[in-house]
Amino acid sequence: MGSRRTTSRDQPPGLPSPRGEVSRRVITALGSPALLAHAHEAAEVTDPYGEDLQLALYVLYELHYQGFRGVDDEREWDPPLLALRGTLERRFLDALRADAPPGADAEQTLSDLLIEPVGHDDTSVSHHLQRDGELWQFREYAALRSLYHLKEADPHAWVIPRLYGRAKAAMAAIEYDEFGAGRPDEIHAQLFAELMQDLDLETAYGHYLDATPAPALATVNLMSLFGLHRALRGALVGHFATVEVTSSPGSRRLATALRRLGAGAAAQRFYDEHVEADAVHEQVVRRDVIGGLLDAEPHLDADVAFGVRATGYLEDRLAKLLLTSWRQGRTALRLPLPAAAHAA
Repeated sequence: MGSRRTTSRDQPPGLPSPRGEVSRRVITALGSPALLAHAHEAAEVTDPYGEDLQLALYVLYELHYQGFRGVDDEREWDPPLLALRGTLERRFLDALRADAPPGADAEQTLSDLLIEPVGHDDTSVSHHLQRDGELWQFREYAALRSLYHLKEADPHAWVIPRLYGRAKAAMAAIEYDEFGAGRPDEIHAQLFAELMQDLDLETAYGHYLDATPAPALATVNLMSLFGLHRALRGALVGHFATVEVTSSPGSRRLATALRRLGAGAAAQRFYDEHVEADAVHEQVVRRDVIGGLLDAEPHLDADVAFGVRATGYLEDRLAKLLLTSWRQGRTALRLPLPAAAHAA
């Protein structure tokens, strides 16, 4: 569709607009030496899934990725910011443990993900987009997913130093594929930027942060929460396994949707690549990443199961927001997208 040549990481993104007291104090503190007075008190009472907490947490996590324009790189390890991040993380993690407790062991929890519904699944975004989705809905989906896919595989890489033996070797092999197997033009984040270009979306890293609602921010924050804490390594492996197990069938549906909508070859290629690659990755992650981890550290079984459950819980919340909005004919984003320059 579009002819934009912007790459996804030309420069760090600008700071977003705050969405409440906590995010306002975080963003202010990043732009000046202001203290985070009263931010902890506000964090203790804000909705753990709400716009304010999820944006504040996203901003603090982003200091470990690309950072923000005008923010000193040294702020990544600023003690007051880390202390506030800890308060926000506890709120988020406590809510997840209450709402998505593991109901079975890791093997059974993962096996449940392999059961495809009979007939149409009215709760699935990929089923909706394959069957009934319109171009404007797919563009919204790609815009909000860009906060993850333009950093795809980065959060999971943090677990590699915390694994050893069979689990480490298998995880590194899968991540090698995610990062293009040595070819920069095949890095999955680059493929997603090309998908966005085909859909006439801005490809700059973090561009759609202000437009992305809290349920989508939460799905990205979950990876960073698990990735930045060695104590949550089992949960991160559970998250990674969930992505790999569900990716191939979901990607097949999304590729079909893009063909039906007449999107370009680059848009289709991203999901076609995941149909093939993740079908292989699914077997490796279950047999060698999880198998190797639990052989070495069997006490992490419940953590792996929790990672699976928490991932599914947040994805279900996001799907409900998207499908409810779209079926009512309205945008699911906080800010509507400009119309595509060209029809697909």
